[in-house]
Amino acid sequence: MRYKLTFVVGLAVGYVLGTRAGRERYEQLRKSARQLSANPAVRNAAESAAQTGRQVAGRAYHAVSEKVGDRMPESVTERVRSLREQGGRGAEDDWGTSNT
Repeated sequence: MRYKLTFVVGLAVGYVLGTRAGRERYEQLRKSARQLSANPAVRNAAESAAQTGRQVAGRAYHAVSEKVGDRMPESVTERVRSLREQGGRGAEDDWGTSNT
């Protein structure tokens, strides 16, 4: 799914950059994209996907930590612990995303 989405976005960018339709067509596409992103169904789907991703990541974290246990270097253990604590407060992580 990710590759399909990347392809479609690349196709749209290529169309906008390569089109001879000009600024008016660009503004039309931009307006359509804004309307799509403002659609409650799209927003709900995006939030649902983000929430599912967080749940899967949490399960993966627990599965890996059970198998790895104390074999992790202390520096890695501390880094993961600090990131998890930040996530609990809804703070932004190192990549500028938040756990909302």
